[in-house]
Amino acid sequence: MPNNGCVAVNDSTFELHLKKPFQPLLGLLSMPYAYVVPHEAIEYFGNDFRKNPVGTGPFILKYWREGEGLVMRRNSNYFEFDHKGVRLPYLEAISISFIIDKQSEFLAFLLGNIDFISGVHSSSKDELITRAGALNPKYRESIKMITGPYLNTEYLGFLIDTSLQHVSNSPIGNPYVRKAIAYGFDRDRMMLYLRSNLGYPAHSGLIPKGMPGFTDSLKGYSYNPDLAKFMLAQAGYPNGKGLDPISLSTTEDYVDICEFLQHQLSEIGIPISIEVIPGAAYREMMSSSKLLFFRGSWVADYADAENYLALLYSGNFSPSGPNYTHFSNDKFDRLYRKSLLQSDDSLRYSYYLKMDSLALDYSPIIPMYYDKVVRFVGSDVEGMNPNPMNLLMLKRVKKIKNDTYSR
Repeated sequence: MPNNGCVAVNDSTFELHLKKPFQPLLGLLSMPYAYVVPHEAIEYFGNDFRKNPVGTGPFILKYWREGEGLVMRRNSNYFEFDHKGVRLPYLEAISISFIIDKQSEFLAFLLGNIDFISGVHSSSKDELITRAGALNPKYRESIKMITGPYLNTEYLGFLIDTSLQHVSNSPIGNPYVRKAIAYGFDRDRMMLYLRSNLGYPAHSGLIPKGMPGFTDSLKGYSYNPDLAKFMLAQAGYPNGKGLDPISLSTTEDYVDICEFLQHQLSEIGIPISIEVIPGAAYREMMSSSKLLFFRGSWVADYADAENYLALLYSGNFSPSGPNYTHFSNDKFDRLYRKSLLQSDDSLRYSYYLKMDSLALDYSPIIPMYYDKVVRFVGSDVEGMNPNPMNLLMLKRVKKIKNDTYSR
């Protein structure tokens, strides 16, 4: 057997041998970066394989000029069929344009020169959507707005490793202070006024909406200033008396969120100062335990909640792993290891729920909001359904012929 544990049993069977059980592997294997490709093509093309892809997908690369455009044609031998027995995909071809300027992209979309754009850029946000996050009524006849959960959790993180002197001397080492912060800001208002509701307020745990294992039954933190003040008093800082300013670190993209937190937390007696750090330096400082209180986010690498709970497993302490908070809890660790061995999804999800609940109890991480997939297509496009990984799946997309169509 090869050292990497991969065996091609025959021309259509691929076998993986693991050193130890890892049930999330199935979710990982569903991701594009884990697709099986023919070794003969890799050996033949070498570094030029990216320009000569060989696979079993619904489309075939026909043309690619880097930085300008890419054209794919229908794979007439694609193996999937729809429920009526019609071979997929429906589209004959796909043309992808690389438009760097977002305003130019938006204008091309309005003119009907492109059929699909992903996300909302600040340059077109006020024109395309309302304050509450709905499609501008004037485009209802010509544009479809498609939304759904996106596997990204935006959160506040605390370094709580009390073996570090700068943590033991800080008020954030006190769980009551962390819970006061968790109850001290209004997620619903934050999403409405700062993100136009293009996201879901995080009233549950770390596992995001749309992920198998997520449940609304897990009650996390919601805005409760009276309870926040009670927690602050329990920590020994009644109405914030004696509490020095707590520094919240962030990057430039999230200053508005942090200023919102700063204002709301000041109303319950928690003084916050904001430190804006360039992205590369920010990631290095977070990884090397130099940030006590920070704004973080985690986009799923694969569709299994283990990917999120790994952020709090003590075996993943940064800098070698993604546990930037240095949270360590024996019960959490036992549940985490147990979940990796459990092949029954319902039982594994029950372990995930217990871990997420423990994380809320100790609050090394405070979820703020879960992200949302936002797509816009012309009204003549059908089948452009969202998915929580925001993968572009075009095999069931159709364009309707409409002589009167105008955007």
